[in-house]
Amino acid sequence: MSDDSNWDRYSQPPPPERARVPEFRPWDSREPVAPEKSWFQKLIAPILAFGAMILKFGAPVLKFLPLILKTGGSMLLMIGTYALFYGWKFALGFVVLLFIHEMGHSLVARWYRLPVTWPVFIPFLGAQIILKEMPKNAWVESMVGYGGPLLGTMGGLVSYLIGVQTHSPLFIALANSAFFLNLFNLVPIVPLDGGRVVTAISPWLWIVGLVILVPWLLWHMSGAGIFILFIVISSLPRVWGQFKRRNEPEMVRYYECTGVQRATVSVAYFGLVLFLAMAMSETHEALIVLAG
Repeated sequence: MSDDSNWDRYSQPPPPERARVPEFRPWDSREPVAPEKSWFQKLIAPILAFGAMILKFGAPVLKFLPLILKTGGSMLLMIGTYALFYGWKFALGFVVLLFIHEMGHSLVARWYRLPVTWPVFIPFLGAQIILKEMPKNAWVESMVGYGGPLLGTMGGLVSYLIGVQTHSPLFIALANSAFFLNLFNLVPIVPLDGGRVVTAISPWLWIVGLVILVPWLLWHMSGAGIFILFIVISSLPRVWGQFKRRNEPEMVRYYECTGVQRATVSVAYFGLVLFLAMAMSETHEALIVLAG
């Protein structure tokens, strides 16, 4: 006897099949295939990894990166420039002596708690540090200005002693250059160091520098005429401002120094000028003897 219920079931159309989802089997030994990386992903991945490593371990280096680029980079530029004319040994020694000179300014400025930048070197113009705050009076400005020639003279003296002991014309020539550099910087003209030193003696010495020493320098250093004229032009605004505002209370207080301070700066300034002039003559004679 037939079963109608079964007959009806098989006579109906079969239900639509559902999409089969692959069954995950833990015992399946096949590993999933990772999608292939694009060329951009392959390129950027190691760069990001290296950058993360630098940020993690190279933070101290990154902190001083501006210093390395400004001071170190400008030093290398100056060495390379001077090496084209004087050879790399003299260029290296000269830039080191120039660095010693600038560090003299920096050390004294930091002693008086003045924020100061690291030196920046400019070929054929020298180097400079920048005070982020003005000194509180002429005495402090004078000491900061004097620190460079003083330490720079010591550097030249060490170079001279090495040259004498080793009979090296290179070190004696470096010493002669250092003595000349520091003596030139003591010319009482702003913005040279001498112009800042004599602020504690009398700003009237700026007029002496402009009227007497500048013509003498132009006569004897005709090759550096443009550079000297640039210095003179740079000095005019402060000279004019000083004598225009000389009676203002603020300016009077700034240039007010004790008699002991004025005497100290006078002896130190003119004594160093005399020593550098004699040292230049001595090193010049030593070079002649070694050359002969």
